[in-house]
Amino acid sequence: MAHDIVFIKNLKLDVIIGIYDHERTQTQPITLNVEMAWDNRPAGKSDDITLTLDYEKVSNYIKTFASKSAFLLVERFTEVLAEKLIMEFNIEALTLELNKLTAIPGTDAVGVKISRTKADYLN
Repeated sequence: MAHDIVFIKNLKLDVIIGIYDHERTQTQPITLNVEMAWDNRPAGKSDDITLTLDYEKVSNYIKTFASKSAFLLVERFTEVLAEKLIMEFNIEALTLELNKLTAIPGTDAVGVKISRTKADYLN
């Protein structure tokens, strides 16, 4: 397997996420960074989009997922999303970073970053 990465950087979303009352009733801004392992050689040789990991389709999938989510924990949001992306798009491995932009005053962001492989979800 090649060590290629398809990435989405700073995907901006407004979501219901958090444990506090105000976080349950109002959306808050987050950004997502996703790095997905993908062998780009077949697409690079053929110029055929069907052989790519289409980052537009992945971005739209994430947007739909986020618009329907209302998790309490960022850990749960990222875990569920990681599994769904891996299974939906047949991704061997990915790293997913969720940044809550307004949770802690005086910071650019707080959040979590996870790395998962397809093997993590085949048990």
